[in-house]
Amino acid sequence: MPPLNETPVQILTEDSAAWGIVSAPQGSAFEAGVIIVTGGLQYRAGAHRQSVLLARQLASAGFTTLRFDLAGLGDAIGTAHDFENLGAQLTAAINALIAQNAGVKRVVLWGLCDGASAALLHWRTTTDLRIVGLCLVNPWARSDTGLARTHIKHYYGHRLTEWSFWRKLLTGGVGPSAIGQLMSNLKTSLRRQDTSQSFQQKMATAWHNFAAPILLLISERDLTGQEFMDHARTDKAWQGCLQMPNVQQHIMPGADHTCSTQGGHELLGQLTLQWLLSRFRN
Repeated sequence: MPPLNETPVQILTEDSAAWGIVSAPQGSAFEAGVIIVTGGLQYRAGAHRQSVLLARQLASAGFTTLRFDLAGLGDAIGTAHDFENLGAQLTAAINALIAQNAGVKRVVLWGLCDGASAALLHWRTTTDLRIVGLCLVNPWARSDTGLARTHIKHYYGHRLTEWSFWRKLLTGGVGPSAIGQLMSNLKTSLRRQDTSQSFQQKMATAWHNFAAPILLLISERDLTGQEFMDHARTDKAWQGCLQMPNVQQHIMPGADHTCSTQGGHELLGQLTLQWLLSRFRN
């Protein structure tokens, strides 16, 4: 890996104070920097140091990259917010990266899970012109109905085609709780859900209006990613989103939610870097 510099940066809002780490190439850098938005309760290192490894990989290729703690996590002071209310912190992170790295003029937001959803929702709220790309990994579009349908399609649907399952069922090898869970999922999956004011609807609006490049990465072995794809393919608000010319999408074979295996992480980094180089090299 080519040499790079790593320096701390403080990220301040009215009600939080956080630290981030900027990974930057020692030589010339591209004008587009990358900000990693972690998902769930992860701090700036990311799950199994994913954010550390990714930031260094991108920086070694010329992309100045910031990973940072969200309020209430890691070393950050302040009350933790859910993914729908990270706007002030994302704006502060963009300001800090650009202010302390003279070569960075614009940013790409890279998010995992609800971090991906937060990035999309943040652009909808701000339409910040400095945001010139979104990399979204297994975006969060969770609903009770959506999760039940995903279980039926991607878990039970596979098992119902296996003779071993039916043999266990006929011989009493499938317990009442498992049968009850299947019936509950079937019942929930048939419900109609009003999404007119939901965060999923807001994400769809942002997606339709974001004309800059979007990279969508979905793990093959992840129900969160599969739920997002099912929602985007079937919900009226998302009609045409996946076919937009600015969207590039990949299914990552064998990968789990956080791409925790060595092969999964390498593929994640490779696809991210290839996309960045093809879109933001100047």
